[in-house]
Amino acid sequence: MATIHDVTKESWILSTFPEWGTYLNEEIEREEVQKGTVAMWWLGCTGIWLKSHEGTNILCDLWCGTGKQSHGNGKMKKGHQMMRMSGCENMQPNLRTQPFVIDPFAVKDVDALVVTHIHSDHLDINTAAAVHQNCPEARFIGPQEVVNTWLKWGIPEEKTLVVRPGDRVAVKDIEIVALEAFDRTALVTCENPEVTLKGKMPQDMDEIAVNYLFKTSGGNIYHAGDSHYSNMFAKHGNEHTIDVCLGAYGENPRGITDKVTSVDMLRMAESLNAKVVIPVHYDIWANFMADPKEITEIWKFKKDRLDYQFKPFIWQVGGKFTYPNDKDKMEFNFYRGFDDVFTVENDTPFPSFL
Repeated sequence: MATIHDVTKESWILSTFPEWGTYLNEEIEREEVQKGTVAMWWLGCTGIWLKSHEGTNILCDLWCGTGKQSHGNGKMKKGHQMMRMSGCENMQPNLRTQPFVIDPFAVKDVDALVVTHIHSDHLDINTAAAVHQNCPEARFIGPQEVVNTWLKWGIPEEKTLVVRPGDRVAVKDIEIVALEAFDRTALVTCENPEVTLKGKMPQDMDEIAVNYLFKTSGGNIYHAGDSHYSNMFAKHGNEHTIDVCLGAYGENPRGITDKVTSVDMLRMAESLNAKVVIPVHYDIWANFMADPKEITEIWKFKKDRLDYQFKPFIWQVGGKFTYPNDKDKMEFNFYRGFDDVFTVENDTPFPSFL
């Protein structure tokens, strides 16, 4: 038995984090996806694990980092995209609000790590290291600047693949289609704080961000990364069959536009001709948190008049969504257990104790 003399900060961290241990890793590994369906798990932020009936595993945008851990000097890092966007100087209070539901260093059988764009809450060095170490055959797929970052971190070039809008990549039975991204925050992201963007031509979006369509035998999943609302969603909806769309939802602070708000989440789903719309990203940052049920209530208010052909689904981090089995569900809830109550004799002092 341990005593207080055996406990250190390091022992506490190793015994506590990730908070879910390998619980979700084991669930994903054991899942046998039924024919005609596709399963996915929400890993926090816009992180998704996608698994096909054929057993192909795609990991997208898994982020294993944290937000603010100190008040510091109370000022934002010079050149940060939020500073460039708004001229603000006071520190952004972006505290991480979700636990780590998956152990990246226990991942197995990942066929591809796919990243939407350059921001560090999507492009993560811990995930890259874990996938590289545990899954030697995995491909690393992303736009040019994402791949450049992987190369700087030490990922071998032969494992990487640069994609631009219009590219199609086969990962076993899953076809990944790269599409245009609409992330205007990424366009004002620049690592060098001494560089001034005002009056200059913006970056090439195709070099730093893409959206993805994952085409599987069980359905097609559209991942919009951190894209803002765009009229171009309608073009993607015309050109592709989209069953489920994921969008970066959140409540923008005053003077900031970084997340898609409730009305535009519905507009995105309608434009994409999706059957299900799922908000993500609202879970992770303290200063962008929003209530996803706002989407559901507005959908109820508009669905009959506008003849919506889709439904919203309110997920929970660590939860599974299976298409098409769950397409008519409105909310996720974790398995509550205790199905086997009173299957063996209970042990209480007397029956009326209960």
